[in-house]
Amino acid sequence: MSTMEIDAQSRAEPPDGDLGAAPQAAPGAAQAADLMRANRDLWDGWTELHVTSEFYDVEGFKAGRDTLDAVELEGVGDVRGKSLLHLQCHFGLDTLSWARRGARVTGVDFSEKAVAHARRLAREVGIEARFIHAEVTDTAAVLSTLAGDRFDVVFTSHGTISWLPDLRPWARTIAGALKPGGMFFIADAHPFTWVFDDELAEPMLRFRYDYFDRGALRWDEKGSYAVPDADFVGVSYSWQHTFEDIAGALIETGLRITSLREYPNLAWRWFPWMVRIGDGCVRLPDGMPEIPLMFSLKAEKAVTPSAITEA
Repeated sequence: MSTMEIDAQSRAEPPDGDLGAAPQAAPGAAQAADLMRANRDLWDGWTELHVTSEFYDVEGFKAGRDTLDAVELEGVGDVRGKSLLHLQCHFGLDTLSWARRGARVTGVDFSEKAVAHARRLAREVGIEARFIHAEVTDTAAVLSTLAGDRFDVVFTSHGTISWLPDLRPWARTIAGALKPGGMFFIADAHPFTWVFDDELAEPMLRFRYDYFDRGALRWDEKGSYAVPDADFVGVSYSWQHTFEDIAGALIETGLRITSLREYPNLAWRWFPWMVRIGDGCVRLPDGMPEIPLMFSLKAEKAVTPSAITEA
């Protein structure tokens, strides 16, 4: 989902909101599937808050507001006449924005409530779109539901992969859903940002987290990033992924990375003392060293099996 209007920060949700209590180690006996179910329950609750929130401004969207940001638009390019699959689409604002730009769109999300709201919104604004309830790491289920459809573009952005414990099945879903010659695009927080303490009140960069940590972080959530004062409590789990994890998972499927960009700005407020710049983005205050805060990546599926081998 696009995060150009985000003021709240969190490491665990797209776009990340108030952390609440400090992170705790996830229970050692808990399986990833159990943690994913906890996240799905959280997002079911958050969806009901988000569809009526000022943050998402659904009425503004209905009136024509475009939710896509400059990084997404530049990275994906012209989608007129193309088929586009949006992974982890929440309740569909970005998906429908791509449809307004001429794409034939399908959105996928693991929250049944989010998918129901996305379908309802599509009907209300008169946009043709398909929304699927599925977990993006369940490759067989996603591809089965797509019933053989393959896409020119697979898209995801801003705060999505931190919800996934393992990127390899995610990458297999992407590769399986792309047409030969199709493109995958992602924009998200830079993995390097995860190592810093994001709860310091004063502007400074202090190491706090292990870059190579593969364990789950547990967060106690109050409200949501979009409605921080809501009378809602929940639990979320997030996972850090290195660039080796991200790129390696995609390469293992045969995809060829064609672009990798890093940015000193971000689409949401990771540190509470970040300052706003143009186009809704935020950056570190003047006088601080620039560090990579966001990345975008593009990958392509080979046209022929021989091209995959050569890549």
